[in-house]
Amino acid sequence: MKTPDHKPAANAELLEELAAKYGTPFWIWDAEVLRARIEAVVSTTNATGVQARYAMKASPATRILKEMRSAGVWIDAVSGNEVLRARRAGYAEGNNPPEICLTADVFRDNAMDAVLTEGVLPNVGSPGMVADLEKAGYTGPISLRVNPGFGHGHVNECDTGGPSSKHGVWITEANRVREAAETAGMRVVMLHAHIGSGPQFEELYENLTHLANEFAEIVPTFQDLEGVSLGGGIPHDYRNADADIPVERLREVFESAQKKLSEVAGRELRLEIEPGRFYVAPAACLVTRVTDVKDTQSNAKGEGVRFAMVDAGFVDLVRPAMYGSYHRITLPAAEGREESPVVVAGPLCESGDVFTRDDSEMLQPRELPTPQTGDLMVMHDGGAYGYAMASNYNSVGRAPQLWWELDGTVVPFTRRETIEDILKLEEG
Repeated sequence: MKTPDHKPAANAELLEELAAKYGTPFWIWDAEVLRARIEAVVSTTNATGVQARYAMKASPATRILKEMRSAGVWIDAVSGNEVLRARRAGYAEGNNPPEICLTADVFRDNAMDAVLTEGVLPNVGSPGMVADLEKAGYTGPISLRVNPGFGHGHVNECDTGGPSSKHGVWITEANRVREAAETAGMRVVMLHAHIGSGPQFEELYENLTHLANEFAEIVPTFQDLEGVSLGGGIPHDYRNADADIPVERLREVFESAQKKLSEVAGRELRLEIEPGRFYVAPAACLVTRVTDVKDTQSNAKGEGVRFAMVDAGFVDLVRPAMYGSYHRITLPAAEGREESPVVVAGPLCESGDVFTRDDSEMLQPRELPTPQTGDLMVMHDGGAYGYAMASNYNSVGRAPQLWWELDGTVVPFTRRETIEDILKLEEG
């Protein structure tokens, strides 16, 4: 599929109007793009016995969750509060069916309460969690997350499978954990793995097939099994806005896997997938203002660079600073302007507050229309792990999120945080 153009992100006049009304920086979500991505995933899972989930950690706002729910997409939550967010967005409690699955390696804060009170399906990723559930008096169904020994994220820090990954129980230990759960009165009703969204599409296709085959080896020993999750992993191309991602080919993989796993189990099993990034990445952009343009000079320590200083920082979009991740950058009002190499840097009191880095986290000037003070700059494809990973570092309030519909209406769905919001936690 091809993602629809970012209509609001390319409209310089609209962005100036929004900046005047809401200030900068701000996030703008394109509802049409989000719905197109949801439809692309749902169309691959509308076969008998196949179900899509949304890994809501990518962007957990209620507005996003309601879009998922209206499309029949279930939820993968990773904390007790994410469970409560999903419940408030209208998802059902209980585990029959398990509209909300709680995936964790550790029960922290209210995660155990979410299992006991809301009745959601716990997806355990560590053997000790079975003992934790037993100690809490839980005797309901569980899902077991396994580490299949392969898989990777878009960078090494995001590995979700293999010896370097903390997630899940090593696949050869799965039956031992099942036996411990059964002894404690719990039934393992789902097997789960996640191989990451790092690979190119052809590799993903092969990895999903490989994962289904690995599951087929152990499924017969899980007599209470009702479902198998192949995780997420559909990649998003951050560099190429026109990338054609052939998601429709995945329907064949999912149908084939569902039939094979049901055959080896001797009964009909539900097959699940749970993308996060793919649904939301292209649907939101961060809009920021260029506050100054300045130069450093070359000397014995290195080459001089031109800095475009902007009012957004890694408190708003941390991925470039954390991973060296690439986000496309445009200046909507600078069309036709001569390009030059520019380093885009933010306002925070940190040398690492830079948006143009390579995968070694070194400065990498970007060829952009030469920016001028006052220009609006757009950082694209920030819907996944953008606002969701925002922080209050330097006591900066999180930027507002705006929602753009195809008819041109724009409404805020989170407001800009104030110092009163931040200090409220210190009261008492």
